[in-house]
Amino acid sequence: MYAEKARTWNSKKRSQKKVKETCNVPHPVPAPLTTKMPSVTPLPDASALSWKNDQDMVADIFYFLDIYSYGKLPPHCEQRFLPCEIGCVRYSLQDGIMADFHHFIDPEVPPRGFRYHCQAAGDETHKIPISGFHLPRSCYAVVLRELVEFAQPARGAQPRFFCRSNDRFRINWCLGRMASITGIESHWELFAVEDLITKLYQKKYQKEPSNIWLYRKLDVCLWDFSSNTRCKWHEENDIICCALASCKKMGYCISKSFASVYGVPLTAAHLPLRESDCDQGTNTRIVKLGAGHTQEMKGESSGCNKPLGSPRQDQEFVPSNCDSPCGVKTSPCGASVVQGRGVIRLLRSASDLSKSFSN
Repeated sequence: MYAEKARTWNSKKRSQKKVKETCNVPHPVPAPLTTKMPSVTPLPDASALSWKNDQDMVADIFYFLDIYSYGKLPPHCEQRFLPCEIGCVRYSLQDGIMADFHHFIDPEVPPRGFRYHCQAAGDETHKIPISGFHLPRSCYAVVLRELVEFAQPARGAQPRFFCRSNDRFRINWCLGRMASITGIESHWELFAVEDLITKLYQKKYQKEPSNIWLYRKLDVCLWDFSSNTRCKWHEENDIICCALASCKKMGYCISKSFASVYGVPLTAAHLPLRESDCDQGTNTRIVKLGAGHTQEMKGESSGCNKPLGSPRQDQEFVPSNCDSPCGVKTSPCGASVVQGRGVIRLLRSASDLSKSFSN
């Protein structure tokens, strides 16, 4: 009985609604097909970068900048990013990395319902916790004020910041957010570091580099575990993703690619020094002997291949002097660790058996 009354009531309500809509809109007008989308500021053109000669280019100062955040929130959120770490370095091809700037940023409160999303995104990269972080954080005003003071070159010229093109939207948004909240206005010129490398390549070789060569240089993991690259907290916790390290690796890439081309001698400011000479002239080969079993052989260029016989050596933790990641089990330099499923013993027993038969 009640179900029948509900159906009757709903049918009357729908009919009344249709009549009301028809009376109010006698001549319906179709909605516009296009809506105005927020515009994104275009990236400054790298053609503005020009030098009279090689000496001016070598002495020119660049600022490499990166800002990490807790993920990326949907467009309908006012807070697209929650900046949590900033890194910047002052660099020239002549002097290398001259100074660095680093701060952990006090983030804003995540929007309701997005706290887990933000923390999960941080755990996938920089691993900086949203709350309970024991290191001091700086507020937006302190970060922006000190960044302006750090990146103020001589003669009052505007600082030119460079970042990866994929990170440009995030960094530009975070700078604008901090400026709007603190009221500290500054005219930022944010270029793509890919354009800078292309410009340096063109000036010397009179042609553009291939995209494969360009991104291979920037995405190299050669310096991920080098000393004096990451900030102290990321170094102690052995975390690769670090805003300061991201900036320094841009300088390392340019130094390694163009220092010899422009006749600049490499120093400790251009590339991180090796912690030991162990890796110099050392070749590593991995020979597969079976499923899950490997034979690792390291030999120095001098020809000294000394097999150290105990297969249990790799089970002991050896303090690494060969730029190995912290916490990774390694073998000493010059060591040969042999493991297999009885293959070596079988070959030795076969050779011993053949010798006994020959005797």
